[in-house]
Amino acid sequence: MASKRSTVLIAAVSAASLVTAFTAGLEGQAPAAQPPAAAQSPLPTGRGGAPLYDSALDFSLTDQCGGRSPKPMEACENDVNRMVAALPDTAPATPKQPRRILVLGTSRGFQHSSIPLAAKMVEEMGKKTGAWTTDVTYHAGAINAETLKHYDAIFLSSTTGTFLDEPNPFNDPAIEAVTQARRKALLDFVRSGKGLVGIHAATDSYHGYPAGVARGGGAGGGRGTTPPPPCTSSQELGARAGGEPLWPEFNRMIGGYFKFHWNYPTPITVKIDDPDNPINAPFKGQPFNTIDEVYTFAWDSFSRDNVRVLTSVDYSTMSPCDKGLESNMRPDNDYALSWVRREGQGRVYVNVLGHHESIYYNNPPLLAHILAGIQYALGDLEAPDAPVPLKR
Repeated sequence: MASKRSTVLIAAVSAASLVTAFTAGLEGQAPAAQPPAAAQSPLPTGRGGAPLYDSALDFSLTDQCGGRSPKPMEACENDVNRMVAALPDTAPATPKQPRRILVLGTSRGFQHSSIPLAAKMVEEMGKKTGAWTTDVTYHAGAINAETLKHYDAIFLSSTTGTFLDEPNPFNDPAIEAVTQARRKALLDFVRSGKGLVGIHAATDSYHGYPAGVARGGGAGGGRGTTPPPPCTSSQELGARAGGEPLWPEFNRMIGGYFKFHWNYPTPITVKIDDPDNPINAPFKGQPFNTIDEVYTFAWDSFSRDNVRVLTSVDYSTMSPCDKGLESNMRPDNDYALSWVRREGQGRVYVNVLGHHESIYYNNPPLLAHILAGIQYALGDLEAPDAPVPLKR
């Protein structure tokens, strides 16, 4: 293991084997265009000697900073400074033993610019409170049984799509075996008693449509050229909301999957569903207002029968226009924002907010809530986690 508290882990995969390489001293930097110098451990190479970096990293985008930049693992300095200033000074629980968290920032879908800021939040939160140390990776290959022996929790930083799967356009059995090994490693890790934390687009993972089946619309766009009437969705009503579960074990473990979002900056009032839960202690029982890109979940993927909801959207305060923008409305009008649940002997904490960078510095109690949720997942903060079904 590298000795630095925050280390970027770079892993590479060949068709027949899985290799994880730890590279120290690359904090906040994108991988070099060529393999490291001979004095360092060389990265495995593909055909023609090209480095095998994760295909989810897009180096063609050119905004000034964040995941949209030529350095997609580097958060904006101003965002980082504001985030660090807003972090809580102390953790709500004393760690039972030294803790280490692995942050995974890769994705196979939309790549959020806030991914590196969320990763930096975990790193700086652990430093400031002394509650854990952090390693960061942008390669799904780090999720393997051997590497995970060194960690107490995994933090999914807006992973999207089939984020653990190795691209396999020709259905190579050896590559499929790599994917299945990663999936098994994640499930075994959590179920054995470890923790899983997911923020925002961790819930926009492993759902979609079978090959050959046309999508009936998508968030933010539908078919045809005729715009929808004001305050109505551009999605086609009656479409199979959210698609099909592509990895049901993960979908259940994370608590549900995305079907629609209200675009940033949608104003919402957050209500505290479980005010006596210690994870919610920072809110002191008081609702609060915020803005973000707000997810809604496929009605048959998310249920309070499966999770214990901590916070949710106060739907009664949303405008009729905002309500009308959502297609395939949930019949229960239940829009959870954070929750916990047990998975085997392990613990899962999810926070759906986190699309925009401002979420990570505009509300200190929310950051303290995330800190408490992480400590719950680590096993250091005891909190009720039995599901509380929705009152009907």
